[in-house]
Amino acid sequence: MTVQAVKLPGLWMPHPARVNPYLPALREETETWAREMGMLGGDERPTARRAIWSRSQFHAMTVDQLTASTLPDASLAALRLNHRFNIWALAWDDYFASAFKRTGDLAGALVFTSRLHAFLRPEPGARLPEPTNAVERGIADLQPHLFPPRLAHWRHGFNQALARYIDAGVQELANSRAGRVPDLIEYAQFRRESFAAYTAPYSVELATGARIPEQIRHSRTVRALLDAFMDYMGLANDIASYRREVHEERDVNNLVLVLATSMGITIQEAVRAAVDLVNARLRHFEHLRHSELPLLVERAGLHAGEQAELETWLRGACGFLSGLHSWYTGAPRYVPADIPFPEQRTSTSAVMRTCDANP
Repeated sequence: MTVQAVKLPGLWMPHPARVNPYLPALREETETWAREMGMLGGDERPTARRAIWSRSQFHAMTVDQLTASTLPDASLAALRLNHRFNIWALAWDDYFASAFKRTGDLAGALVFTSRLHAFLRPEPGARLPEPTNAVERGIADLQPHLFPPRLAHWRHGFNQALARYIDAGVQELANSRAGRVPDLIEYAQFRRESFAAYTAPYSVELATGARIPEQIRHSRTVRALLDAFMDYMGLANDIASYRREVHEERDVNNLVLVLATSMGITIQEAVRAAVDLVNARLRHFEHLRHSELPLLVERAGLHAGEQAELETWLRGACGFLSGLHSWYTGAPRYVPADIPFPEQRTSTSAVMRTCDANP
């Protein structure tokens, strides 16, 4: 499949792109689960009552490439499971945008989200409601498989992260309806939730079989490293998806727009500021990894096996970021995202007027 390249201006990525060798196997079965869940239709345009994507739309997203690039060292079983989760997360995102964001239907979004919460049950063997749509079928099907014994400790945290993810969609819709562009400081934390970034450490553990050692897991250094790791994901995505989110979906929840509004600068200037911010977060991740983490490991007295496990997890985290960068700069989902962007002093007013017109 030919993927049109999309050049992002100056996004730094020090880690080489790697692709999981099981990508061909994943590509062969990439439609199977999505079709079983009712997310995927034929080549005709999908509707909310039938499917979320047409076959051509689904393949244009290259979700198999995303999964294989972010988890280059995963086993085929782990790759398949994370692939299904990636499909589900994108299905939720596109369904929510089509059914509620584009229509401004806040009441419908609240009902949909409330029902979805009932499928996020951390108790083993919990009885789930009967699914009524493709998004509910997908998460209901995933729940029994997400937490094998070695990942059982993730059961509560992962579902809590998903709850924050779907709740963030409602807040994004409320912001757009009111024409309220989030405050910059508020937005950085919020974006971790709205991108489901809190699930990413789970994906790294799933792929590598390695955990951050318990002795240092809750330290300031590790918390800061995880924050920087998660910030790169959603904030870099905002640059890649600016046109689609702001101009097609009329969404105000985007770092470029947040910076333009907060700082009173043009969109082009905001793009450059966004790139600088994303690069700064990745530089901080690298600084913590190379300079502060070794000192913490020494103080904590981690033995050789624990140090090796930490290194394995960090290698997986670096691969995850590199894979996301590769997807952002190559997936047709983000075309067109070429620069230059509009130069007007503020592009928020037109977006706000459109959002205010929603019921």
